[in-house]
Amino acid sequence: MKGSLSTRIFAGLFAGLIIGSMIQYLFTGVSFLNDNVVGLAEGLGGMFVSLIKLMVVPLVYISIVTGICELRDIASFGRLGSKTFGLYVINTMLSIAAAILVGVIFQPGMGATLPHGASTTVELATTETPDIGAMLIGIVPSNPVQAFASGDMLQIIFMAIITGLAIQAMGSAAAPAMRTFRVANQVMMKLVGLVMTLAPYGVFALMISLGATLEANTLMSVAGYVGMVVLVLAFWILVVYPLAVWLTTGVKPSEFRKATREQLLFSLSTASSNATIPVTMRTLTEKLGVSRAIAGFGVPLGATINMSGSAIYITLAAMFAANISGTPIPAGDLLTVGVTVLLMSVGVGGVPGGAVVMAGVLLHQMGLPIEAMAIIMAVDRINDMFCTASNVVGDTAVNTIVAKMEGNPQALEDGAELAPTTQKS
Repeated sequence: MKGSLSTRIFAGLFAGLIIGSMIQYLFTGVSFLNDNVVGLAEGLGGMFVSLIKLMVVPLVYISIVTGICELRDIASFGRLGSKTFGLYVINTMLSIAAAILVGVIFQPGMGATLPHGASTTVELATTETPDIGAMLIGIVPSNPVQAFASGDMLQIIFMAIITGLAIQAMGSAAAPAMRTFRVANQVMMKLVGLVMTLAPYGVFALMISLGATLEANTLMSVAGYVGMVVLVLAFWILVVYPLAVWLTTGVKPSEFRKATREQLLFSLSTASSNATIPVTMRTLTEKLGVSRAIAGFGVPLGATINMSGSAIYITLAAMFAANISGTPIPAGDLLTVGVTVLLMSVGVGGVPGGAVVMAGVLLHQMGLPIEAMAIIMAVDRINDMFCTASNVVGDTAVNTIVAKMEGNPQALEDGAELAPTTQKS
C-alpha cells in the first residue's frame, strides 16, 4: 500500500468492511469463505490487537515515570494532575448532559416494541454498580506483579507516579535511573512505530470479520437508535473537540482533525481505548507537539477515566431501553441517571464491550426489562466503535489543552541531570 499511514488505514478499513459484507450477503453458501477466510481474518485481527495491547502496560508505566522525572519543576505535577483530571470530569459531565438533551428531544425507541424471546439470549456479566469507594481504595496495589499481570491501569498509574516522584526526590543521585527510563521510553516509542506499520493490514482483517458477522435485519430495526448514538458521538469528535482545542490553544479545527485522523480510524477498528494508547501518544507528541511529560501522564489516565463517549452511549442506551419497554424515564429521574452514568463511566475499562456491560447494569438498577439488552447488544459493535473514538480523541483534546495551560513543559535535554537533592541537617 502507498500513501500516508492514515490513508492506508482508511483504505484497509473500508476494503475489509466491503469484503466482509460481500461474504455475508453475496457468498452465504460458500463455506470456504465463511469458515476459512472469515476465521483467518478473525485470527489475524485478534493477533494484531494483542500485539498492540502487548505494549500497553510497559508503555504506560515507562512513559509516566519518564514524564514525571522530566518535569523541571516537580510542583507542576500537582497542577498537571488536577487540571487533567478536572478537564476529564468536565468533559464527561458535558457529554452526559448533551446525551440527555438529545434523548429527551428525539426519544429513541419510542413506539417500538421488544422482540419476542429476546430475554433468552441475554446474560449480564454483573448486576451491581461499580463501587467507587472500593475502586479508589484498590488503586494502591498489594501485589505489584499481579497489577502488571492483570493490566489494572489505576494501580499501574499509581506505581508509576510514586516511582517517578521517588526518582525526582533523589535528585542527581538518581540520574542513572532517569537515563534508563528515558532510553526505555525511546525503545517503546520505536516499537510503537514498527507495530503501526502493520496497522492497515490489522484493520483490514478486523473489518472483514465485522462485515461478515453483522446482521442487516437486526440493524434496520434499530437504525434510528444507532444513528442517534453515532451522530452525537461524531458531533463530539468532529465539532466539539476541535472547537474546544481551537478556542483554548489556537490550533485550527481542520488541523486538529487532520492530526487525529490516524487515531480516529485506528480506534474505530479496534474499539479499545487501551489498545489505542500508543497511537494517542504518537498523535500528541509527534503531530500536535505536546511534550512527553504531559502526554505520558495524561494519556494513560484518560484511557482509564475519560469515558465521555461511553457516557453518551450508556445514557442513550438507557433512554432507548426505557422507551422501547414502554416505561420512559420521568424527567425528575434524569439527574439521578446522569450522576449514575458519570460514576459508571469511570469504571468502564478500555476494552471492547465495557460500555454495553455498564448499560446493562444501569438497566438493572433502574428496574427496566433486561430484554432490551438483546437489541443494545446486537448493535453494540457499531456504537462501541464510535464510543471508543470519542473517548480517545477526547484524551487528545484534553491533553492538548492542558499542554497550553501549563506552557507545554518540555523534557530535560539528553544528558541533563536532575537537580541535586537538598538535605536538611
